[in-house]
Amino acid sequence: MSVFLHPQALCESESVGRGTRIWAFAHVLPGAVIGEDCNLCDHVFVENDVRVGDRVTVKCGVQLWNGVRLGNDVFVGPNVTFTNDRFPRSRQYPERFAETVVEAGASIGGGATILPGITIGAGAMVGAGAVVTRNVPPKAIVYGNPARINSYVDAAHSPADSARGAVPSAPERVGNRESLGVGDSVLIHLPQFRDLRGSLGVADFNTLLPFMPQRMFMVYDVPNDRVRGEHAHLECHQFLLAMRGELSVVVDDGSYSREVRLTSPNAGVYIPPRVWGIQYKFTRDAVLMVLASLPYDEADYVRDYATFQRLVDSGS
Repeated sequence: MSVFLHPQALCESESVGRGTRIWAFAHVLPGAVIGEDCNLCDHVFVENDVRVGDRVTVKCGVQLWNGVRLGNDVFVGPNVTFTNDRFPRSRQYPERFAETVVEAGASIGGGATILPGITIGAGAMVGAGAVVTRNVPPKAIVYGNPARINSYVDAAHSPADSARGAVPSAPERVGNRESLGVGDSVLIHLPQFRDLRGSLGVADFNTLLPFMPQRMFMVYDVPNDRVRGEHAHLECHQFLLAMRGELSVVVDDGSYSREVRLTSPNAGVYIPPRVWGIQYKFTRDAVLMVLASLPYDEADYVRDYATFQRLVDSGS
């Protein structure tokens, strides 16, 4: 009695949560598990090996095939196509269907196609009609065929002057820092001097940066559709500077995020420990220099966003 079932709907599963609504001509097979307060609209089909979390909306004309996993608060737009077999043949079935995971809070726009075995990260947004061929990072906004990252959800953009690191006319801009409102991340303007001989940029580690670098590495020849970073550090501080070309940097403290476009070598982003960092939208000629406060240590990396979020929430 706690589940609404339209008279023209067929629900064979007994694992349907309280408050869920299943509308006309929808069909749920016996093995499916549906959470609480979900909304399955007209002409939705749900196979046996499907798990749907709480407060999920599945709009009209969607088929959830074996292996599909929808987290809490997921939105699936009309006529979204999930797939679970990369080499389908008539009446030939794999031993196990690929598992497709849509993590909590993600949304998929109408008419999108999701290839088998894909994970769509928490809070991500897939645009209408997109063809998703590989994993989508948490909070990423993707669209197109094949789908590519265009931006990140809720990542406020810095003002144009800050993002482009306006060239100072005198050294009074030395050490000028602009808070990004994300943890202790800041945009640091480096002093730059220009004359007929060219330009000179200066970085005094003792006064300009909040740490003493022990390591430097370069990132270059990155295709425009590729994403770098996607991790946080437990102890290591970093400073990112576009030595050539342009790229975008996203910083995320688990509550707020900010995007900065680096277009010159006289303004860089300081990323403190326990702030998630992403670099993407590299131009063909982009060269990113990263200064780090510690030698490389894999144990210092947090590479899973859900783990990072738990770390932030616990305050540990």
